[in-house]
Amino acid sequence: MQSNRLILTVLLVNSVVFGYGLAQHWWATVGHVALVAQLNFALGVLIRQQFFVNALSRLVMTVPKSWPLRLRWALAKGYHLGGLHVGGAICGTLWFVGLTVVATGRVGLPVLVIYYAQALLLLAIVFTSRPKFRAKRHDLFERMHRFGGWTLSTLFWSGAVLLADETADGDSLPEAIISTPTIWVLVVTTASSLLPWLLLRRIPVEITRPSSHVALVQAAGRRPMAGTTRSISRHALRQWHSFAVVPTPNAPGFRMAVSRAGDWTGEFIDNPPSHLWVRGVPTAGMANYGTVFRKVVYIVTGSGIGPVLAHVLADRVPHQLVWVTRDPVKTYGQELVDEILTAAPGTLIWDTDANGKPDMVELAYSAYRSSGSEAVICVSNKKVTWSVVHGLESRGIPALGPIWDS
Repeated sequence: MQSNRLILTVLLVNSVVFGYGLAQHWWATVGHVALVAQLNFALGVLIRQQFFVNALSRLVMTVPKSWPLRLRWALAKGYHLGGLHVGGAICGTLWFVGLTVVATGRVGLPVLVIYYAQALLLLAIVFTSRPKFRAKRHDLFERMHRFGGWTLSTLFWSGAVLLADETADGDSLPEAIISTPTIWVLVVTTASSLLPWLLLRRIPVEITRPSSHVALVQAAGRRPMAGTTRSISRHALRQWHSFAVVPTPNAPGFRMAVSRAGDWTGEFIDNPPSHLWVRGVPTAGMANYGTVFRKVVYIVTGSGIGPVLAHVLADRVPHQLVWVTRDPVKTYGQELVDEILTAAPGTLIWDTDANGKPDMVELAYSAYRSSGSEAVICVSNKKVTWSVVHGLESRGIPALGPIWDS
């Protein structure tokens, strides 16, 4: 997987830096180790920054379709850059653990206490971010990631300022702070992390429930770019979830489809809220990268129609839509089904209630061959998505799908 290769690349680069540091005797200077650690954390933060993600997506979307398919396929993997987030976080943690060792006996007690507290908190965040732990105890992962991250930011600033004061060498504290590279890295990462929260707001929503399986959310406001996702929450400081946003035709605002897939979504459907919290800006989703191809197959299951519907309505690229779902009218409502069929009359809807579950790889391959497409975009659960993407790529067919990489 491309994201795993990027993680390994970050590890390799850090290994080279480590070797260079040994040769240059960096370890005699606490500030050098602290800077490398912060640069890794900056990589992890910035690669997930919403404005960066959107800029990268727009850049890839401008690629001429006359370019070789292999090159366009490689560029379409741009959404795998989350591997840099993971790699930066892991390497930054390793460097900071090393920093606590290097700093012991070389810095004052206040700085050392902060460093050890940071190292322990970083290890806790990495531990709770492991995929298996995150899947089983998502709420704890989210709280640790958010509140632990905020605590770390405070500790990073405290440690950096105290260290600058210790090593001022006759300069005033403001002069020492300004001349410390780690401080400037912290300025960038802190601003990047704060920006989405500065755009936090509570908005009214209208929710309809065509069935007990799904809630359709309608919100007013600025019309988002097609193919984006939005983080929403019932409470500003806990349980945030991202869903695809679908621009409302000929009107401002957006829609979302929330399917029953756990406690939070179940409560959302059974007791729909009148308002939701949103933060940041709508962020480009994986399917945007599919616009580099001349024609694509969208193969989706259930509420996976949400991320794809925006692209179908925008008609950015010729496509064949295949929607595998339980009774679509009963589950999602006649209005939504009619909208899909009006926008894409050639859509193949596979009703699993009537026809059972299909072989998704073969269904995708058949649609790819019959439609003359260049690539397949699959939006489903993790097991099905990986099965389809890996099954098609093993046949040399470009395929994209969510990767749950970070």
